[in-house]
Amino acid sequence: MKTIWMVSLLASSVLLILVVVRNRLSFRWLRRFGLHLVAAALVLYILNYSGVIPGFEVPLNPATIGTVVLLGLPGIALVLGLQMVLF
Repeated sequence: MKTIWMVSLLASSVLLILVVVRNRLSFRWLRRFGLHLVAAALVLYILNYSGVIPGFEVPLNPATIGTVVLLGLPGIALVLGLQMVLF
């Protein structure tokens, strides 16, 4: 069973790389996504260590960074609101 999953993973990875290489727009999209990812991580890092919002610290993990990448500033508000409600 593990062999089937590994073959499926490798085949889908090769096909994904093929699609990205054949389409020039994909490189632009990947570069833009990478810049947004770095910017979101930097904003969260600066927010945590600047002390702008006392008593709150947003963890730097894939879920929080992904939320901020997709939603932008409202994503930071969402993460802080969830942290306030849940903890």
